[in-house]
Amino acid sequence: MSANVPEIGNSITLDGVTINYHDRGQGDAILLIHGSGPGVTAWANWRLVLPELATTHRVVAPDMVGFGYTQTPPGYQTSPDNWVAQVIGLMDALGIAQFSIIGNSFGGAIALRTASMYPERVKKVVLMGSVGTRFPLSEGLDKVWGYQPSREAMRELIGIFAYDQSIVTDDLVELRYRASTRADAQERFARLFPVPRQKGIDMLALSDAQLNAIRMPVALVHGRDDRVIPFRVSEMLAAKLPNATLHPIDHCGHWVQIEKKHEFLGIVSRFMEENT
Repeated sequence: MSANVPEIGNSITLDGVTINYHDRGQGDAILLIHGSGPGVTAWANWRLVLPELATTHRVVAPDMVGFGYTQTPPGYQTSPDNWVAQVIGLMDALGIAQFSIIGNSFGGAIALRTASMYPERVKKVVLMGSVGTRFPLSEGLDKVWGYQPSREAMRELIGIFAYDQSIVTDDLVELRYRASTRADAQERFARLFPVPRQKGIDMLALSDAQLNAIRMPVALVHGRDDRVIPFRVSEMLAAKLPNATLHPIDHCGHWVQIEKKHEFLGIVSRFMEENT
């Protein structure tokens, strides 16, 4: 990790893509896949829980293509299959044959698709405020994917993400605003989920048959007050995944790992320790 820029971890180039990733701890591996908010990085998304998880597991957290400090060649096409290829390529390069995945929002859809395409590689899946099935575009998600950089817009977004409005501090707004305007961050972000944004949800969705074929244990963690990905989406996923358990989190928005850090870590710890 760079002392000056904590978001910068290790670097590896695979098939022309230079991936920025964090790799900490020892033991059974957990891959963390971040969400799709403007200015997001793996470190920004997971900074409060990654060090704790790394006390018991090897934890790998990359910036996904299109986000953060991961760099791609001109003309690279982002797609669910290419995001899965990034995940598998990175874990192959690190010599990790099997791993569990924790996916947040957008990251949950990539976790599910990885589990669907490579069931022999994925041991368990934790979904947090996840997409992965079709649902109507929410007003909150439309604002997230349609973000245009300004401090006022970022303050509104953080207010949408959080149930506890005390989280919406000037420092956090400034931090995330600056991240969203760094280099070509906004240019890359704007290309990911253009209008009509319902297509972004549908692109990330797996079919009911694909979801039903995912047989490894899945824990769904979701804030009941989530204004970005409605709680109902996790209810839908829980009904379609044959080995899923839903963990509703009261008085919590889209950032369970931030607003309810200890509750989230407790769920993950118990789930990872369960014999299957």
